[in-house]
Amino acid sequence: MPYEPPAELRAVADTNTVVSGLLRRGAPRALFDAARAGQISLYTSAVLLAELAEVLPRAKFTKRVAAAQMSVERLVRRYARLARSIAPAEMNPTVAGDPDDDQVLACALAARADLIVSGDKRLRNMKSYQGIPIVTAAGALARLVKR
Repeated sequence: MPYEPPAELRAVADTNTVVSGLLRRGAPRALFDAARAGQISLYTSAVLLAELAEVLPRAKFTKRVAAAQMSVERLVRRYARLARSIAPAEMNPTVAGDPDDDQVLACALAARADLIVSGDKRLRNMKSYQGIPIVTAAGALARLVKR
């Protein structure tokens, strides 16, 4: 039987993880590097990209966006090129108080994701959604190493 390399890991990153990956060093950035290297496939949706475009201009990110020497629009486009955009699955509201989190879950279902990557405690406290583990960026990287 011929050797078949393992299928790449499929993941959906929530907006806080994407912001961190775009503007900071650390595990979220390393996750993006793994995606560029083809070790992981990131998925997103038009709704999640729109949320990213709404979040990046916030005052608390002004200095980091300026340090990146890119406009908000360019940062969003950069992520849109890195992640595969898909239509989210239809689902009932699941996360009380944060419909944006539901969009992450809907995207993960549509992507048939292996992981949901989040820095959001509300999502991480769920541990998993319909069998999809919810982990931090560091947790996602640890799973890559094990593959």
